[in-house]
Amino acid sequence: MSAAQRLEEARGLLAEHPVVDGHNDLPWALRNQVRYDLDRRDIGADQSAYLHTDIPRLRAGGVGAQFWSVYVRSDFAGDEAVSATLEQIDAVGQLIDRYPGTLVRALTADDMEAAREGGRIASLMGAEGGHSINNSLATLRALHRLGVRYMTLTHNDTIDWADSATDEPRHGGLTDFGREVVREMNRVGMLVDLSHVAATTMRDAIAVSSAPVIFSHSSARAVCDHPRNVPDDVLELLPVNGGVAMAAFVPKFILPAAVEWTAAADENLRAHGFHHLDTSPEAMELHRAFEAGRPRPVATAATVADHLDHMREVAGVDHIGIGGDYDGTAFTPSGLDDVAGYPNLIAELLARGWSRADLAKLTWSNAVRALRDAEAEARALSASRGPSNAHL
Repeated sequence: MSAAQRLEEARGLLAEHPVVDGHNDLPWALRNQVRYDLDRRDIGADQSAYLHTDIPRLRAGGVGAQFWSVYVRSDFAGDEAVSATLEQIDAVGQLIDRYPGTLVRALTADDMEAAREGGRIASLMGAEGGHSINNSLATLRALHRLGVRYMTLTHNDTIDWADSATDEPRHGGLTDFGREVVREMNRVGMLVDLSHVAATTMRDAIAVSSAPVIFSHSSARAVCDHPRNVPDDVLELLPVNGGVAMAAFVPKFILPAAVEWTAAADENLRAHGFHHLDTSPEAMELHRAFEAGRPRPVATAATVADHLDHMREVAGVDHIGIGGDYDGTAFTPSGLDDVAGYPNLIAELLARGWSRADLAKLTWSNAVRALRDAEAEARALSASRGPSNAHL
């Protein structure tokens, strides 16, 4: 089969089994660039000059369900973090209302399947970082009622009850309150997301959780030794837990040569007064000037496929997925430049001998099953106990 034929087969597969993408930071990009002025960033039309994501490219990429990240920076604290998270949730609602022919709110696995049958993109939400609940289980429950269906336990910074992968550990994983957060997430049916957390936190959370966990955007540490990735011993726990690790596309997480380069590029941003996660046109201009003098190591779809091959070998094909992290990273792999690129990844996996059945699990059914299992566990737990009022 030629490369062109594999790409055509990939597109046909995605028409039937579209991508459930675990993490897209479009809401934060809209906040950062235009303060949610959707007339200035009309994703109904091509926005490739500013964003990785718009509706034409979501369609071209075969995306059938998207967990929109309602992320706020982890230097936001207390009520400021809660308010900013609510603004992010509102932004997702505005997008759904503005493009009803394409986007549809999804709260359940059944909603995801209905969206697929109706030819629309199921829109779910994930809160990125436990700082968003300000140490309050009542706030956690409120976010769930507003439609948030996963919470990443930390972002880049360690919080009062959980250690982050990219900060100094203070707790050795989860505190007692952190374990109660996991139990309450199980009870309400909110997926526990372990991207960004320390390996000790991963292990603690899986030990506590009675529902499947996810990694919404993390790759394999054995392939690229970055703390944001998942160690093999944790991947080996997923078949028993039922969870899903969704491979990220961020070059510094997947390509060893990109780790040092990206750290230097991020430092260059900070030296010019920008946050290192800024993806605005102004920040990207600085990146391009930096790259002109120091060429950037470039990942490809094959780089991501290497991670997926390894994750399938260790965790099993029933426990892997895709979480691109588009609009949350300045750089993307060649061939996976934006959300239109998923067929290139599927074509690469076809070339490696992945079956259509295995690819359908990767793109669609694993993530849907994890949410469905979390819903079932929540019904059982809610029948046996009420809300937790634990506090720090």
